[in-house]
Amino acid sequence: MLADYLKRRLHLEEFVDIDASLNGLQVGRPHKEIKRIVCAVDATLETFHKAAEAQADAVFVHHGLFWGKPLAITEGHYVRIATLLKHDMALFAAHLPLDAHPQLGNNATMARLLDLEQIEPFGFYHGRRIGFQGVLTKPTDIDTIVHKLNFGSETGLRVLPFGKKEIRSIGIVSGGAADDVLEAISLGLDAYVTGESSHTMYSYCQEAGITMICGGHYASEVFGVQQVAKDLQEQGLATLFIDSPTAL
Repeated sequence: MLADYLKRRLHLEEFVDIDASLNGLQVGRPHKEIKRIVCAVDATLETFHKAAEAQADAVFVHHGLFWGKPLAITEGHYVRIATLLKHDMALFAAHLPLDAHPQLGNNATMARLLDLEQIEPFGFYHGRRIGFQGVLTKPTDIDTIVHKLNFGSETGLRVLPFGKKEIRSIGIVSGGAADDVLEAISLGLDAYVTGESSHTMYSYCQEAGITMICGGHYASEVFGVQQVAKDLQEQGLATLFIDSPTAL
């Protein structure tokens, strides 16, 4: 079953105690046969409609529908779930496991795209490291890093360029992890890459002389679901990545 494969492949059980997301199968029949799956960042109505048009049997997302507390199935939440049930589409989610995964994760993929060496775990969150740090093969400027990660004004890019012009060491944590720049500062890294920017962290970066590159929450988290799509394709499933950028 796909649920069992994702549980093993993404190490979902390792994050039960620290992740508010209901990782794994969120909606659907456990024994449903799945031949075609759509992968996307967010479990939105737009995603579900596009998945139904693609005749998908299931949807895999980074941001699911359930976040650690009971949620009444009414209004928009009702419509989303009703759409899944109408088309008999299962919904799978992997939140922190897809940030932290050493091969398929958002942060590991960004580290590979930047050709980082000497890669080590980075970004301490509730007793776990969910990001990575490393050293570039040669000193690189901000524009090159931004280009390699496909960040830009259309993705919500914000750069605090207070560090060295030639960057060598980088820490990475995708999504809304601006506060982790403090760990990058404590380690003496040249730059920190994340998704969302932060007014609070502006002065810390300025005073410490570090560059923080915030590519946009969505744009920093497309990597994991794209890698999962490739992985599932190798397992014999027909896969499709649906892009719904928010510029945030």
